[in-house]
Amino acid sequence: MTKIALISESKKRCEQLGIDPQGIPSFTNFYSEDELNVKRAEYEEILSVINFFVHKMLELMKGIPLLILISDENGCILEMAGDEAIKSVVQQSGIQVGLVFNEQEAGTNSINLVLDSRQPIQLVGAEHYYEFLGSSACYSVPFQYTDISNLLGTITIMTTIDQHNPFLLAMLCTVVDSIERELLLKKQNKRLHILNQVVIETTRNGIIITDRDGAVTEFNKFAEIITGSKKQDVINKPILDDKTNNFIKEVLHTGQDYEDMELVLRSQMGQDELVCLFDAFPIRDENMQIMGAFAQFRDITERYHTQKQINYLAYHDDLTGLPNRRFFTAHIEELLSCRVNENSIFAVMFLDLDSFKKINDTLGHNNGDILLKLVAERLKACCHAPNQLVSRMGGDEFTILLEEMTDHNEAIHVAEEIIQAFEKPFAVDGYEFYITASIGIAFYPQDGRNVEMLMKNADIALYRMKDDGKNNYTIFKPIPNSGIERLTLENSIRKALQLNEFVLYYQPKIDTLTGQIIGTEALVRWNHPTLGLIPPGKFIPIAEETGLIVPLGEWVLRTACSQNKIWKEKGYPPMSVSVNLSSRQFSKHNLVESIKEILLETRIDPQYLELEITESMTMNVEVAIEVLGRLKELGIQICIDDFGTGYSNLYYLKLFSIDRLKIDQSFVRDIMTDSNDANIVATIIAMAHNLGIDVIAEGVETKEQLDFLRSQGCHEVQGFYYHPPLPAEQIEQLLLKTLSMKPTSQR
Repeated sequence: MTKIALISESKKRCEQLGIDPQGIPSFTNFYSEDELNVKRAEYEEILSVINFFVHKMLELMKGIPLLILISDENGCILEMAGDEAIKSVVQQSGIQVGLVFNEQEAGTNSINLVLDSRQPIQLVGAEHYYEFLGSSACYSVPFQYTDISNLLGTITIMTTIDQHNPFLLAMLCTVVDSIERELLLKKQNKRLHILNQVVIETTRNGIIITDRDGAVTEFNKFAEIITGSKKQDVINKPILDDKTNNFIKEVLHTGQDYEDMELVLRSQMGQDELVCLFDAFPIRDENMQIMGAFAQFRDITERYHTQKQINYLAYHDDLTGLPNRRFFTAHIEELLSCRVNENSIFAVMFLDLDSFKKINDTLGHNNGDILLKLVAERLKACCHAPNQLVSRMGGDEFTILLEEMTDHNEAIHVAEEIIQAFEKPFAVDGYEFYITASIGIAFYPQDGRNVEMLMKNADIALYRMKDDGKNNYTIFKPIPNSGIERLTLENSIRKALQLNEFVLYYQPKIDTLTGQIIGTEALVRWNHPTLGLIPPGKFIPIAEETGLIVPLGEWVLRTACSQNKIWKEKGYPPMSVSVNLSSRQFSKHNLVESIKEILLETRIDPQYLELEITESMTMNVEVAIEVLGRLKELGIQICIDDFGTGYSNLYYLKLFSIDRLKIDQSFVRDIMTDSNDANIVATIIAMAHNLGIDVIAEGVETKEQLDFLRSQGCHEVQGFYYHPPLPAEQIEQLLLKTLSMKPTSQR
């Protein structure tokens, strides 16, 4: 029966019993103290083996809240271990050592399902019958003596639902497999002692027996497989392997027992290395005199590699395969504790991808993950020396450790190499695009003598680089109160919206044929009462991080529409106003309704509102077509901002019903000195016109730039050659002035 069917049938039985899913169970079935003691004594060796593996697992999964429950074949809880917070919660509900789980009281639960079906089961959230267990995830696996298939009980992992991961059930199955193998080995060892080494050749352990002088007298086939030696080559001779031989000598000379000694053996038969647990003890005659030694190898290679894999996952990022934060910090702590002196220099570098959130929002998280893998490979290619370590902190943040440096220039060279490596495009899901990175660098010992201080200062340097324009590196420099300004801005943005501290400036758009103002672009500024006029580069990123960009964007849109309506009512010629949409606004499900309300509130004719979006917002083509289509139905104009710097292509522009392309100022700036930029601009203009799309160029600062654009058929521009962004009252003065002048084709 499938897991779904098992759960469904169980819930039906609970409903037929009249169990209230919203209640708390009243448990009545418990082992008495004597019964519990008897069962624990019976299971003493079993619990010892289980506890060994359970504590290993809890140690390796440290940091994840897990509670382990061990039950017998009747569903009685024999032991609980792990997270104390979870243990306290379940004990309050009556789940404790000695409780016998049964469906009549516990409802649908993983322990009874596993005991009934003898298969691994996971119950997550609402799959439990009782609603109070809806915030938990349980994973249960049966364990048994595999030689006779008699059910011994269950092992259960219980955690919070936000920690749910199918890997936990897979890991528990692997651990139980190792437990069953160990239980079977223990059982076999007992038989060997009881039967006085009978049926040596039938065991799967490697068996070696020697006489009192250490010469081999028995050497079974599994000993041959494990050691790589043939029986005929070792009989009546000392054991060839030095480690094994030393243990045997100690047993023969002192009578000491050895148990569970872990040995790594390399087979001489061309196989991979084997990991074994080695036991050795003396064989005594009837007078208790040592007459030889008994030794055995138990192959635990599979368990060993499982433990290595668990350990790897605990210290590595599962997406990129890079070391994770735990590994990185532990490595630096080891470096600081035993491998540095007063003359040592090493660097900690924090790297963060610029505008990665836009890519995640537009391409989707799966493609974002692909990009992170590509970034990881590129970083490893830049930092491949033995003294260089690349790790992933989480999200789009990476760290790099540079050891054994002779001077600071080595770190600077690596940072410049990384920045240069990011100049090559990344290819994801058929798109080829560019992404940049910002890097912060801190040096030992000048910027810190412990892990926390070094990482903190590298992080501070990183965010200073982001504030200074991104796509570069910066070295940490102590600046008093540097963090206070950022914190002040964060705490002040919400209040600034309430106190109307934000103001709009408007940059005129010019018809290149007439020189007349044909529209404006609304640009937000913050007139802070104590810090003065704050440029957008300082507060827009913070607003985007905190989500305040949404109410701020709505304020900009409402204010710009109102102002445009005022100019029209004063008798100035109708013209459009452009407003930039943020990626957060564009991804809001109520975007169109919100804009529609603002249009009705301000009573502006929709044809005079133009919304500027970036190319990255259109990467999810289906969503972009739907949203832009609904905006076009309102009569609004759509412009692609900074065209040529992102990820879109001209084919999709027709699908999006785009009215206008804005050529990014980075291309316009160098059109007179860089033939590539000139060719790009000319191509964009020609292809856009072929598609029936208008073009506007921003950042026009010289007459030569204007003449070039005009010659290529670009009839709309904005830039300091004509006017910088101006307050509304100064725009009004320009409009008033143009009314008294005749149109002219020259400035």
